[in-house]
Amino acid sequence: MSKLAKKPLIISSKHKVTQTGSLLTIQGTKGTLKREVNSQVHVEIKGQELFVLPKDEFSEKKFLGTEFALIRNALMGVEKGFEKKLQLVGVGFKAQVVGKSLDLALGFSHPVKVEIPEGLTVAVEKQTMITITGIDKQKVGHFAATIREIKKPEPYKGKGIRYEGEYIKLKAGKSASKK
Repeated sequence: MSKLAKKPLIISSKHKVTQTGSLLTIQGTKGTLKREVNSQVHVEIKGQELFVLPKDEFSEKKFLGTEFALIRNALMGVEKGFEKKLQLVGVGFKAQVVGKSLDLALGFSHPVKVEIPEGLTVAVEKQTMITITGIDKQKVGHFAATIREIKKPEPYKGKGIRYEGEYIKLKAGKSASKK
């Protein structure tokens, strides 16, 4: 059994958590998240504490830690939100938000347009820094990974899209051999 799931999640006064069947609705200052709880897990709300328990004594306990972490992330998301920053590295690499899409100029023969998912906010600073914010940690991380996948940093000059603070180990290029 998960060590985390043995402890209760504390619901602050800023949150309102309701449960209808296996659907958990979490409301906070930034918005509302709905979460379908795994069928092997039972969520119990007692006052200001939320417990993640196995459905019965025979059900598997392998989902307890995962469900605990997902519910904790939902509680943190509706209170503070999540943010990922991406950095464009390369000559002529630019980004801009146009309506509901993110337009990227990444050295391809055509501009790349990426639709921004519902519930996420994308801001571009200095044309080379992309900031993705939202209340759902999975959506924020998935969208950041989708953008990064378009042009991963290459290992020789480091050009591409990288997370802020990500270190790219550069390889030495080919060197001319002397005879």
